[in-house]
Amino acid sequence: MRITPTVWQVAWRFLLTVFGGLLFGLLLHRVALGVAIALALHLAWNLWQMLRFEQWLRRRRQEMPPDTSGPWGEIIGLATRLYRRKQFHKRRVVQLFREFRQMTTAMPDGVVVLAGNDEIQWFNRQAALLVGLRRKADFGRPVQNLVRHPEFVQFLERARLAERGAVTAENAAALATVVIPSPLDAERRLSFHLIAAYGLGQRLLLVRDVTREARLESMRKDFVANASHELRSPLTVVAGYLDNLAEDSGLESGWQGPVEEMRRQTVRMREIVEALLELSRLEAAGGEAPLERVDVGGLVALLRRDIMASPTPPAAFEVEMQPPALLLGAPGEVQSILTNLVTNAVKYTPPEGRVSLRWWVDAAGAHLAVTDTGIGIPAEHLPRLTERFYRVDPGRSRKQGGTGLGLAIVKHAVQRHGGSLQIESVDGRGSTFTCHFPLRRVPPAD
Repeated sequence: MRITPTVWQVAWRFLLTVFGGLLFGLLLHRVALGVAIALALHLAWNLWQMLRFEQWLRRRRQEMPPDTSGPWGEIIGLATRLYRRKQFHKRRVVQLFREFRQMTTAMPDGVVVLAGNDEIQWFNRQAALLVGLRRKADFGRPVQNLVRHPEFVQFLERARLAERGAVTAENAAALATVVIPSPLDAERRLSFHLIAAYGLGQRLLLVRDVTREARLESMRKDFVANASHELRSPLTVVAGYLDNLAEDSGLESGWQGPVEEMRRQTVRMREIVEALLELSRLEAAGGEAPLERVDVGGLVALLRRDIMASPTPPAAFEVEMQPPALLLGAPGEVQSILTNLVTNAVKYTPPEGRVSLRWWVDAAGAHLAVTDTGIGIPAEHLPRLTERFYRVDPGRSRKQGGTGLGLAIVKHAVQRHGGSLQIESVDGRGSTFTCHFPLRRVPPAD
């Protein structure tokens, strides 16, 4: 024990008490009695100070601390400082909690705090209005018992898989959000976003009313699908007349160049319309792709034959297929993924360049990588590369006949198969596009 001034005070008071008892005992000619009386008085004084301290602890909010000196004064002073410090921190916590409640009340989004087993621990007023939660009555109840939509239950299950690392990091962000009808009104749409576990296994569930955004998105999809469908017939008629004009021997020489340019632009417009229709079909399909057996090796072989027979094939087209080259999915969508990735690689690779396609399967699932030695992509363009009609170099892309929709189609098709698209590129050195498919999409070996 460290010797402090208080220890010295206790020791000196005890010695003085014993010395005073000795003197009193000598006067009475009974030393033992004098020392005993002095020690009894010393003990009584300490008991009295202890009782005063105990009574003050019980009524410290109404009474001032006892005015005493010595060791008991030090103890009371220390307790007073601890009490004041506790009061300060308590007021600070209460103030922070009030500010937090005011902040969450003013938020346009609902906030629900979930325990590790998805039980509701707390929610703000907006969450109660959007989801129909009730104060006190719904505390401690599993949130899936109150929001019974099947997609929401699957959303919570996928979130648990993502937290355990059973889902790739590239796809974890997409799994953290789901949009479903409101449990109070089927016409409204609510977006649920789950934030990863924090604290003692708690998770934060954010709820937002996205009815207006969902309606606008639905209108956009309907418009694109209807417009693309309606444009097919006029473009077919225009292309037919242009073909007839190009084959007409009586066409003046001055019109041959413009007619050929119109034919090229018509073909490009038809490609854009077809790509928009395919993208609309993917968006309208919803859910995950079917589990049909797809022969990826056969699709790659046919695609390689077509590429090498094209007018401008690459100098080398290397294929590495690790068995089993099979996938459970939609054959048309898998073929679209392969065609768009390989076509893009060939399009932006010079004739002396090399394009390689690799397929392999490991414990994480199946993977398809298309690598080229083309012009590459600057790093600042990579995050937006899968947006519709986004082009790194608009002039060059249009000159090479690109639609600006290929990677958007690839992204949607890969997500329909529960996978993710990873893009790596170095400006001037080429690019690698990798599709990661989950292990459940790999058929068991025969």
